[in-house]
Amino acid sequence: MDPTVVLVLCLSLLLLFSLWKQSHGRGNLPPGPTPLPILGNILQIDFKNLTKSLTKLSEVYGPVFTVYLGMKPTVVLYGYEAVKEALIDLGEEFSGRNIPPMNEKVNKGLGVIFSNGKRWKDTRRFSLMTLRNFGMGKRSIEERVQEEARCLVEDLRQTNGAAPCNVICSVIFQNRFDYKDQQFLNLIGRLNENFRLVNSKIVQVCNMFPFIIDYLPRNSKQTIKNTTYIKNYVLEKVKEHQESLDINNPRDFIDCFLIKMEQEKNNPQSEFTIDNLFVTVFDLFVAGTETTSTTLRYGLLLLLKHPEVTAKVQEEIERVIGRHRSPSMQDRSRMPYMDAVIHEIQRYIDLIPNSLPHATTCDVKFRNYLIPKGTQILPSLNSVLHDDKEFPKPEEFDPGHFLDKSGNFKKSDYFMPFSTGKRVCAGEGLARMELFLFLTSILQNFTLKPPVDTKEIDTTPLVSGFIHVPPFYKLSFIPV
Repeated sequence: MDPTVVLVLCLSLLLLFSLWKQSHGRGNLPPGPTPLPILGNILQIDFKNLTKSLTKLSEVYGPVFTVYLGMKPTVVLYGYEAVKEALIDLGEEFSGRNIPPMNEKVNKGLGVIFSNGKRWKDTRRFSLMTLRNFGMGKRSIEERVQEEARCLVEDLRQTNGAAPCNVICSVIFQNRFDYKDQQFLNLIGRLNENFRLVNSKIVQVCNMFPFIIDYLPRNSKQTIKNTTYIKNYVLEKVKEHQESLDINNPRDFIDCFLIKMEQEKNNPQSEFTIDNLFVTVFDLFVAGTETTSTTLRYGLLLLLKHPEVTAKVQEEIERVIGRHRSPSMQDRSRMPYMDAVIHEIQRYIDLIPNSLPHATTCDVKFRNYLIPKGTQILPSLNSVLHDDKEFPKPEEFDPGHFLDKSGNFKKSDYFMPFSTGKRVCAGEGLARMELFLFLTSILQNFTLKPPVDTKEIDTTPLVSGFIHVPPFYKLSFIPV
């Protein structure tokens, strides 16, 4: 038979199989745009601005709809009611994690972020407990953050967002880095590059069509290379800890995990293995570093853009704290405007607009639809954080969104920058503390001065696919 005919027949069969799989798999899934064979709906979605594309689709198909990212269906939850109903009211059923092929290739379903079932529950429970016991009786979490805030103020021009990294490093590795340490700068550089690469279209395509990961795309290979570099650093630190471990005097997270491994060494079902330790430490390091430092960078840009907000914050700092002591978390209850500003920064920047993808842990009946076990779920946090009924001017930066008429701080159930439900960010408490103490310390000691007129400052994200990254900008820190 002619090779061309064979090729055409094979392609035709592949297309037919794809169509059958898609129509068969839809079952009673929510409605959505008709997918193309193999490609699904990727030609109907702008991956440079996924949020905008999902908003347009929600206007047509409602708050719960299905899109095909390649050949697999993804159910999108749009709006507060749909997100709450799934992630909170049916938290267990929607608590699975869809593991992108790029992550699966590197992390093998281990760790605390991209794991499932018993492994995820055991690792998360242990990680939360250890973070709550931060410092194991040595120093409290707040003291470590305050110490780093002082270092940040002293060496502000050279930090490049490094302070949050040092805080999580002191939790995991016991020690902190000097801001000029080359190894430290290499780690930060690799993290920053991966944060940008994960937004690239080619990496997103690799996750939809994993068979191409090992071939052409340079970005996907660089992402894996950067991840391997950071994991090798973690491996070295784990070996150092093993050599100097004192089970009666744990120094940090790694020591605690190693002790747990020893306690469960005779349990064949234990999830506390050396491989899981590597990935869990990597997860905590990445999650505790890049997200908070990016939020700080974005927050400073917004304060540059809105000097009237900055002036009001500094007046509150002067009145409540003064200039001769370090801020503490006790101050937050007496600083409603600062609290509102930080909440508004997180709401406005919408750091991870569509959360990390969830997955159903069983067949779920949801709003008269039947969503099969293992279906990818995309909760649109953007649709909650930018709800115009809860936040009257959602596209504007306005701390008044979190203040009542008397100027008191006003909580909102719609505030979900850390996601919600069973998969809410494990480091939420640490991140909240860092943002308050770092920003308060900076504004206590410096006036922010932009090199251009504030009208020329653009706060539009540099990339707005999976993660919102702030544009590059310059500012001067003028001592108060």
